[in-house]
Amino acid sequence: MSLPATIDPATLHIGDSLPEWAIDINATRIVAGAIATRDFMPVHHDRTYANTQGAPDVFMNILSDTAYTSRYLTDWAGPNAMVRKVAIRLGVPVFPGHTLTYTGEIAALDIGDSETTVEITLRAVNELGEHVGGTATLSLPNVATS
Repeated sequence: MSLPATIDPATLHIGDSLPEWAIDINATRIVAGAIATRDFMPVHHDRTYANTQGAPDVFMNILSDTAYTSRYLTDWAGPNAMVRKVAIRLGVPVFPGHTLTYTGEIAALDIGDSETTVEITLRAVNELGEHVGGTATLSLPNVATS
């Protein structure tokens, strides 16, 4: 199995859009993310408890959001990219049955001797509106590798 090539920073421009990524959210995905991140708050795995807190169902935790955001970035940039910083803020919740759609745009490029730093603005929306919004910083080697 060969990994996809890391994106060549020489091909990037400020204002370029990252490809859209959509992920269907279900209760299993929400509960598994909460368990994997050791977030045992009942609103992430107990529908009845979530209902008593005013939510129609369990909802995703921010640690899972951070993980999906990182996946979005690395799926685009490739295996030799390094996520240096992710700064996200939560908006509307995401419940089972929603589709979470990520989009992003290159906001800044800093070309160094051996690597390029890429600043990305990103967001993930669902049927209720913006679920996650924020920025990320990645570093890419200046010589594309596969």
